[in-house]
Amino acid sequence: MNELVKSLPSPTLPGLHLPCLDGHKGWLFKWTNYLKGYQRRWFVLSNGLLSYYRTQAEMAHTCRGTIPLATAHIEVGDTCHLVLTSRGRSYHLKATSEGECNRWVSALQQAKASATLLMHHSDDSGDEAPVPQEDRALAQGGLQSLASKLDDLSTCNELIGKHGAALQRSLSELEELRASTDNTDRVKAVNERATLFRITSNAMINACRDFLDVAESHSRRWQRALHYEREQRHHLEETIEQLAKQHNSLERAWRENPTSFAGVERSQEGDASDENDDAEFFDAMEDSPAFITVTATGTIQHKRSGSNQSMMSGGVPNDWTHNENDTSGTNQMQLRRTRRSRIPDKPNYSLNLWSIMKNCIGKDLSKIPMPVNFNEPLSMLQRLSEDLEYSELLDRAARCDSTLEQMCLVAAFSVSSYSTTVHRTAKPFNPLLGETYELDRLEEYGYRSISEQVSHHPPAAAHHVTSQRGWTLWQHIMIDSKFRGKYISVVPLGNIHLQFHSSGNRYVWSKVTSTVHNIIVGKLWIDQSGDIDIVNTTTKDTCRLKFSPYSYFSREVPRKVTGVVEDREGTAHYILSGTWDDKMESAKIVESSQGCGGSEGKQKTVYQTLQPKLLWKKYPLPDNAENMHFFSSLALTLNETEEGIAPTDSRLRPDQRLMEAGLWDEANIQKQRLEERQRLERKKREAQANQALDEGQDIEGYQPLWFEKKTDDSTGESTYIYRGGYWEAKERQDWSQCPEIF
Repeated sequence: MNELVKSLPSPTLPGLHLPCLDGHKGWLFKWTNYLKGYQRRWFVLSNGLLSYYRTQAEMAHTCRGTIPLATAHIEVGDTCHLVLTSRGRSYHLKATSEGECNRWVSALQQAKASATLLMHHSDDSGDEAPVPQEDRALAQGGLQSLASKLDDLSTCNELIGKHGAALQRSLSELEELRASTDNTDRVKAVNERATLFRITSNAMINACRDFLDVAESHSRRWQRALHYEREQRHHLEETIEQLAKQHNSLERAWRENPTSFAGVERSQEGDASDENDDAEFFDAMEDSPAFITVTATGTIQHKRSGSNQSMMSGGVPNDWTHNENDTSGTNQMQLRRTRRSRIPDKPNYSLNLWSIMKNCIGKDLSKIPMPVNFNEPLSMLQRLSEDLEYSELLDRAARCDSTLEQMCLVAAFSVSSYSTTVHRTAKPFNPLLGETYELDRLEEYGYRSISEQVSHHPPAAAHHVTSQRGWTLWQHIMIDSKFRGKYISVVPLGNIHLQFHSSGNRYVWSKVTSTVHNIIVGKLWIDQSGDIDIVNTTTKDTCRLKFSPYSYFSREVPRKVTGVVEDREGTAHYILSGTWDDKMESAKIVESSQGCGGSEGKQKTVYQTLQPKLLWKKYPLPDNAENMHFFSSLALTLNETEEGIAPTDSRLRPDQRLMEAGLWDEANIQKQRLEERQRLERKKREAQANQALDEGQDIEGYQPLWFEKKTDDSTGESTYIYRGGYWEAKERQDWSQCPEIF
């Protein structure tokens, strides 16, 4: 019973009503350590602080410690003990008598209440926006109602305490009477239950009091948030009203003289063309006036003048939607396919991850039989294609005359591929051997890509992209993933190649390590860390990007990325900075000098730069993204059904399709069926290889359908190159070569 008393919050002792004893002083015994035990100290309670000294004389010069009561928790134990917990530290105190202990507890609790109220008043007394009278009255009315209910509960608690004390005294007297052993045991049981009932009621009143404190502390914040939302709504209404007036005036002026507007439109088109010809490299962050425009869907966007308006607003570049030689551009835009903007909400499934992965520490993640509960409804091939979400960066780079400026855009593109992963801690589906995925965006963005799973152990995929806007990208990526107990590390092995058609410049780089933390306990979060070395194999220009790992003790911006663009002689020309989940900027270097010594005796180089220019900005996530696996706008369309695709396409994979529809139990059954079938196919190939080896025949391993293994001339690495034929087969609808894998 004593242990139970210690574990519950300390109530105000029933029937004890003392005035606020701020300034209360006296001797208490304080626990120091196991060698010295309890030591006598002089305690002083003043202004919400409990200070203690070795002697009364020390009050003039040396304070041994101070406990702020506003954030302290007070517990009462047995035999005159009490415990104060503040800022993670516990103070064990003991009084000389029970009466002295009660007086200290009462004084401490009243001082705590006063200090808490004063702290809330101080927090709410800053420079704040005025709160509307009706909101203030509503909040105060709610608090008064809570206080009234708390008073009623306090009255009930006092009555319970008095009756409970009387009941305990009566039962104690019964215990002293001579009776049978059975009756004595029953009386003791009833006594313990009465004591427990009293303790529980005291704990209840304390919980209610804490609820009132929380409501008081948060009421001001709720009022400020409501006031801010009302201001934003009012501002939006004014903006829409202003736009409506401008629209009416323009429409009226056009009706009065339509011919003059046609001349103005032609003049503006000519000026814009001349401006684009003479535009400098980075002008997205110039201090130019902002304009408010309304898109075809009625969405309000804020844009800055300059050639990079589409990048600043997160919209579609102008040259993607307008063709000067096509007078029916608007009609073509309307005829384009409307892509889906949502998928079924993710079900709320719970599963014990530790029961699955406790025996898999140190193993390759691709070999762990994981249910779809920890997947997202996309395959690894689709995740590779998702890197093309910011393909407009490569379109801009293809039009650059300067190779160094082109390098900056390529570096921004390499960083942008990680922006979609900041909330995406789920695992993509491991593609089956021979599985493919096509992404045809010729109409919208001028490119189309094809990828294929060319190996299963180790898992490897080949990817090829061709753009009508002057570039080709290909990559061969192998995934090395390990479960380390507390986190999962995913290391992509292989290089990404990019070549621009007009200049012939070719860039090569690799990916950094992705780490998913808090696998067993806590909220999952992902981090990217490592270096990316981008090399222009044609001009020998280089760029090293550093992804700083997250550190709790670091003062740096989380997810920070920095880099330097250098020419073949090692001279730095641009500084790159930003974060992999938001944006990247570039600053042109105008002067460099050697600064003071850094770590290990090395001198630091100090760069003087111009104003930074925006290279890339992340698009906002769609509405309700948190319930749709945090997919981006492009990711929502990747698993959309298409006509005429290969029978090996990831869109046709049944377990992935069922998971997207929310049928996870059925998806797990299909996933097990596909994995078992793939294991049987693998054993069959191994048996055929062993038979060929016994017969002295040449052994030919698995050969992909659309890619072939070659040695790269510039890097000397063995990689898979697109052999061609996929798009021609799609045009003929001849898929006779494709294996049946689903």
